[in-house]
Amino acid sequence: MKRNLLLPGIAILAITTAVVAQDPPAKTETKKSGTHAAAGSEARGKEVFQKKCAMCHFAESDQKKIGPGLKGISKRGTFSVNGNKVTAESLKSWIENGDTQMPGMKDTLDPAQIRDVVAYVKTL
Repeated sequence: MKRNLLLPGIAILAITTAVVAQDPPAKTETKKSGTHAAAGSEARGKEVFQKKCAMCHFAESDQKKIGPGLKGISKRGTFSVNGNKVTAESLKSWIENGDTQMPGMKDTLDPAQIRDVVAYVKTL
């Protein structure tokens, strides 16, 4: 009787050892490129803009809504509110911190969403 249990036990142990000893499968996960992390996505930025910014800003017009219309902001080169130069960094800072007329969005949007919105606003 003991011999009948010993042989299957050894077989199971051998199979388990063989399975554990195999090389782990190659990872197929790809890392995000550094380019996206720095530049943001226009498509995702448009989605975020429509959900979080469009209630106060027009994207398709430079006319004031609650805040200024943003069409052509990059071509204008300056913010209509304070005359400061429009750059990716100044847009990022403005969105994060706001001013007396606009609430800062750094507690509402994560850094990737802010980069995406900046990428989108630069295309308007």
